[in-house]
Amino acid sequence: MHQYQHLEALILDWAGTVVDFGSFAPTRVLLDVFASVGVPVTLAEARVPMGLAKWDHIQALGSLPGVAERWLARFGRPMQDSDVDALYAQFMPRQVALVGEYSAAIPGAFATVDSLRARGLKIGSCSGYPRVVMDRLLPLAAAAGYAPDHTVATDDLPAGGRPGPWMALANVLALGVGDVRHCVKVDDTAPGISEGLRAGMWTVGLAASGNAVGLTAAEWAALTPAQQDEYRRPAAAMLREAGAHYVVDTLSELPAVLDAIDARLAAGERP
Repeated sequence: MHQYQHLEALILDWAGTVVDFGSFAPTRVLLDVFASVGVPVTLAEARVPMGLAKWDHIQALGSLPGVAERWLARFGRPMQDSDVDALYAQFMPRQVALVGEYSAAIPGAFATVDSLRARGLKIGSCSGYPRVVMDRLLPLAAAAGYAPDHTVATDDLPAGGRPGPWMALANVLALGVGDVRHCVKVDDTAPGISEGLRAGMWTVGLAASGNAVGLTAAEWAALTPAQQDEYRRPAAAMLREAGAHYVVDTLSELPAVLDAIDARLAAGERP
């Protein structure tokens, strides 16, 4: 097994990338929280702002035309920051409680990470989850066999979270990476791809395991190739539109992509 010549580190997202196939933990809680104040939202609506920090996600969800209309009908005024604060206060304890139920590894992800670490890569990670949720998820993942070298939560940094570059760059600092161009950011959402690009990294989008398709691993596996392609096409298009250098289905396909990136770096190419 060869070592990489130029690549130094991976910066991996969490839900929809290495755990929680379909990224269900965040969306299920959002549905509950909005329903509790009498403003129903659909799963499809809840998935639109995915990848943002959760306070921003709630605010963006409330700004979607259909949700904003229902909010106005229910309360007689548009959603305000104080409403977002109240929903977020409800969201947090529910998310902490629920994240464990959706902490299962995406098939093949942990083994892929192990093989890439054995080839000399450092493993960083970051998430749209706040620290209180990551503190619940980290020991569960570690017990199951996944412990990245560093993890940044969306509220760890004063500058903020996605789509800014700060969480990815905090990993660069913590891991002692020599060149941001030798990093690959892997994510299943557009804000996560933007994060990597703004940090000067190569980016790989995951089309099947993440939020855009929104199926469980079993549901995805049960589809015919033609059905999978129907789901994959819009998800892949969204990630490419966000600027992803490569788009694959799941983390298991990453090694071949990294070989290609390492060869491009050797040839003098840059992200």
